[in-house]
Amino acid sequence: MIIRWGPENIIEENDQFLVVYKPAGLAVQSGRASQTDLEHLLLNYLADRRGDARASSPRIFVIHRLDQPVEGIMVFAKTAGAAAALSSQIQKQQITKEYVAVVGGIPNEREGRLTDWLRKDGKTNAARVVQPDVPGAKKAVLEYRCLEKLPEGRALLGIRLLTGRHHQIRAQMAHAGWPLLGDQKYNPKADANKKDFPALCAFRLTFRHPRTGKRVSYQTEPKGQWFRECKFFLNGFLNSEEKLPESID
Repeated sequence: MIIRWGPENIIEENDQFLVVYKPAGLAVQSGRASQTDLEHLLLNYLADRRGDARASSPRIFVIHRLDQPVEGIMVFAKTAGAAAALSSQIQKQQITKEYVAVVGGIPNEREGRLTDWLRKDGKTNAARVVQPDVPGAKKAVLEYRCLEKLPEGRALLGIRLLTGRHHQIRAQMAHAGWPLLGDQKYNPKADANKKDFPALCAFRLTFRHPRTGKRVSYQTEPKGQWFRECKFFLNGFLNSEEKLPESID
């Protein structure tokens, strides 16, 4: 499958950071020389922009990650100072990451919170819900809102991460009985013969500008195939003033 990425996927660029859209299937960073990743695509973009072979090589700093099969918004720092400021916000949970997902199953409540303990299995690269006392278990918390009930027992959800664990949304949704459509790893009903990506998009990212401290927010429209059937409902949410709750406590 061809993954297309170009400068049109850059949402914001200034002297401090880049906000970009990552397509599903593109790795943020790759340890394999033969595999293209977003980090090097951005470095090539910045180098081409300079157009001066004598200029020093551009630098970018990876602040957070997004699963390779998941699409959505990411921020990359362009300076060491910006990287430190943004990384500090990540550690203090001051960066808000909001997602939309299409799941199989409909939650009983319109909105709620999921709290689980996840353990990463290095052999399968999967996260599993385990008991809190299992070695390596990490607390995982997210909040969700059912944005629309869809045909065939499906639902469009808005999700806000309160922690950042490996495959957190995918694992917690599956454990709750609402696996993501197209998720080959966590949805037992996904068609293994199809090269589908999970119906998950990091659609909004909110943080404080690393230099001014002003709160900034960026948003994108999901492009995955699973969102096409709920495009009417999805666009209504994305273009409205409705926001996911800061907290439902």
